[in-house]
Amino acid sequence: MASIGIVSPQTMQFAQPLLLQSGATLHDYMLMFETYGTLNADKSNAVLVCHALNASHHVAGVYADQPKSLGWWDNMVGPGKPLDTDKFFVIGVNNLGSCFGSTGPMHSNPATGKPYGAAFPVVTVEDWVVSQSRLADALGIDQFAAVMGGSLGGMQALAWSIMFPARLRHCVVIASTAKLSAQNIAFNDVARQAILSDPDYHGGDFYAHGVVPKNGLRVARMVGHITYLSNDDMAEKFGRKLRDAAQTGNYKFGFGIDFEIESYLRYQGDKFSEYFDANTYLLITKALDYFDPARAHDGDLAAALAHTRAKFFLASFSTDWRFSPERSREIVQALVSNRRQVTYAEIDAPHGHDAFLLEDQRYMNMVRAYYEQVWAEGAAPPHTAPTAKHGNKEYA
Repeated sequence: MASIGIVSPQTMQFAQPLLLQSGATLHDYMLMFETYGTLNADKSNAVLVCHALNASHHVAGVYADQPKSLGWWDNMVGPGKPLDTDKFFVIGVNNLGSCFGSTGPMHSNPATGKPYGAAFPVVTVEDWVVSQSRLADALGIDQFAAVMGGSLGGMQALAWSIMFPARLRHCVVIASTAKLSAQNIAFNDVARQAILSDPDYHGGDFYAHGVVPKNGLRVARMVGHITYLSNDDMAEKFGRKLRDAAQTGNYKFGFGIDFEIESYLRYQGDKFSEYFDANTYLLITKALDYFDPARAHDGDLAAALAHTRAKFFLASFSTDWRFSPERSREIVQALVSNRRQVTYAEIDAPHGHDAFLLEDQRYMNMVRAYYEQVWAEGAAPPHTAPTAKHGNKEYA
């Protein structure tokens, strides 16, 4: 199946202040987004796709001036693909705090006229959902056919079902969790410390110094990348193979690169440090850590999901030890206890957490079948959008 083809990003400015969960306020912010497919007359076929840590609004297709710029979920979204743009109008939004167009640390702070840097306020999954709801309002979309995401994107989809229960008919959560484990938080903090301790970080204001904390970003990415792969996948791809075939089994007996896995991780770290912003990395990993909708209900996830109305599809992968199947099952059990309609797929795949981005036909066929069901149901009359409690205020 072909890609959707050439696409163009769009921007939308918002003058209404956004009160964040931290108590800080963002004034006059911008969201970058892309759309694919055609919105039908009653605007009932819209699907919101929420992105993971280092992704963006560029979900599918390519840019005219960048023919290699394939969207991060192009195998999932497009004509005839599991999320079929011949049927659905798909929206990808770049989250606040990112470095790919929406207002973030690299943008000018109206209070100082200089880049926000470390002064950009901490944002949460719930903050992103509120900003996404405002974009939906501006596009005239009262209710999504589905809100979908993988990993951190799945957290956003789950938050949508809790915060705006009448504004989505289906919630699609892939390789995600309702809260990070202590181990996950620990990995995130190690990655953040690598950045914070880099001399080129300059307290977050490295833009003014004309440098980038590349060493910190490299290590952060290397740590993160290890958690995205399974042990089996690493063993199959790299094993204990030496980088230089001419070494014929001899080590270099130094601290350079001996093994293929070392070479791979350093390549990933170098590439990441060229395009990702250090302050954005800190913000997004902290948003991951903070997400825990059950916290306001004494740890009772069923209580947190009690007012959801959507139908749910969840998928997990057997070798994903970052967001393990057990975490998805916890969500399924909490939904079933609330008598919600849930479809759950646990895929036996060797690729670890990264499996949600890859071309596993069993996984793709499950998603395709679910969206065919969504399509067959047709458009339900949109509900009036409920008030969502967010931070210390309520937002309509």
